[in-house]
Amino acid sequence: MSAELYNSHFILYKPKPFKLASLHILTWSCREYSNDFIKEAPMITLLDYGAGNVRSVINAIESLGEQVHLVKTEQDILSAEKLVFPGVGAFGNMMEILRQKNFVAPLMTYLSADRPFLGICLGLQALFERSEEAPDMPGLGFIKGRVQRFSTDLSVPHIGWNGVNIKQPSRLFEGLEGDEKFYFVHSYHVAPKDDDSVLTTTDYGYDFVSAIRRGNVTATQFHPEKSGVSGLRLLENFLKKEGKTTMPPRLSNHTRLAKRIIACLDVRANDSGDLVVTKGDQYDVREKGDVRNLGKPVDLARRYYEEGADEITFLNITGFRDFPLEDMPMLEVLRQTSVNVFVPLTIGGGIRDYTDKDGKTYTALEVAAKYFRSGADKVSIGSDAVLVVEEYLKTGVKTGRSAIEKIARVYGNQAVVISVDPRRVYVKKPEYVKHRVIKTEFPGPNGESYCWYQCTIKGGREGRELDAITFAQVCEKLGAGEILLNCIDRDGTNQGFDLELINAVKKAVSIPVIASSGAGCAEHFLEVFDKTDAESALAAGIFHRKEVPIGKVKKALKGTVEIRV
Repeated sequence: MSAELYNSHFILYKPKPFKLASLHILTWSCREYSNDFIKEAPMITLLDYGAGNVRSVINAIESLGEQVHLVKTEQDILSAEKLVFPGVGAFGNMMEILRQKNFVAPLMTYLSADRPFLGICLGLQALFERSEEAPDMPGLGFIKGRVQRFSTDLSVPHIGWNGVNIKQPSRLFEGLEGDEKFYFVHSYHVAPKDDDSVLTTTDYGYDFVSAIRRGNVTATQFHPEKSGVSGLRLLENFLKKEGKTTMPPRLSNHTRLAKRIIACLDVRANDSGDLVVTKGDQYDVREKGDVRNLGKPVDLARRYYEEGADEITFLNITGFRDFPLEDMPMLEVLRQTSVNVFVPLTIGGGIRDYTDKDGKTYTALEVAAKYFRSGADKVSIGSDAVLVVEEYLKTGVKTGRSAIEKIARVYGNQAVVISVDPRRVYVKKPEYVKHRVIKTEFPGPNGESYCWYQCTIKGGREGRELDAITFAQVCEKLGAGEILLNCIDRDGTNQGFDLELINAVKKAVSIPVIASSGAGCAEHFLEVFDKTDAESALAAGIFHRKEVPIGKVKKALKGTVEIRV
């Protein structure tokens, strides 16, 4: 906890412990203060308004040798030497909290003084006058213009690794080549009234502004802390005291969104109570009576980051439903992973309202908040989403109370992934069932040429009277930003992705789709990107067992499919 004392002349900052032999010595730094400004700040100041994953930003800054001081009062903003504002979530919720905390006035004072500022994602959008996401909630108005929703036939949100077209020199670009890709995840983009402040643009259906610069004030729509080595270099350039204003050697006029390769880690407790990464064979994770143990989750995640995974997904298939939320083991997995892994992290499992063994009740929003604060960028909702959709189909009413709606409202729909586990059900004629049926090239056991994809819950053990196409459409309507599309029939078979399922769902929704289940070789990834419009592809077992390294997948795609090298 910080202990801060203020008077008209001095600010006393929180103790900074360091270890010498077996002793912990506390040092205090005291800085002279006058006229609402501080002459020397002991660390980087970070504006955390209380929503989303800021842990990764803190970890990234600390990995570069700096300390982070969190804003708690208005004075913390005014006394900052360098201010980082990583806005995450929804525009209206962000601006409302900034006003409740009385941060708007000191922010404008800081910005107007042209002091070093780095905004990230919503930290960029907050600088503008207003946003279509919350028309009645004014922004800071530091830059004239507005924030508007993407108007494109491409999937929205814009999720993934894209490049930047650099429009003016900046210290941020020192040491960069200019052809790097950075991680984006947003449904809205800024539209300045003039071009003077435009630092970079990016293409997604059309050219949009992806970073701005006005004097010492810089802000990016992409996430440097989630953009691997390139993002860390850009962040380091902002943090260091001196740097060279430069233009990179390779400048582009057009960028392309990369297809994402995602490593998935199914995590559960084994019979000894230890957390392990496992993998099922059509969802059966036991072999000779024991849970398959393919490694430790934190270690594997670090390995995949180093091998070039574009995202990492943890699926908590135990659920830990009897544990108080504060003790859930997956929270610690996220915390440890985010220290050294600087690509997006998704966590699924147990994102619902529940009551622990001590009788304490938690809402899905509270559970998600804990995950975000522990290092997750997105949460994945599985079986509970099926129940939510079934209820919606009965009433046709969006209540605003479902986990999907509540989390999307606070954190934005880009933070909500829906994981669905369908399986094929063959029928002789489409009119025999009320579900969305497709004609298949792979006849059923009795020669059936049609099938529908039945949603399941409880790890595939229970089928429901709901098809995957209808399910995906309703989830999008309720606020989901992405579909993780598994397939029980293909899981663990190494036969390749179910292209018919992927195409059917992809054509039915306008949000990104992650293809999952069935990958057995690098060519299967090439096939899914060639024959479907899926934005990303996910695999687990072949990565865990090193049968198909991530590098081999990207090598197979390079030159044919746009990827992040």
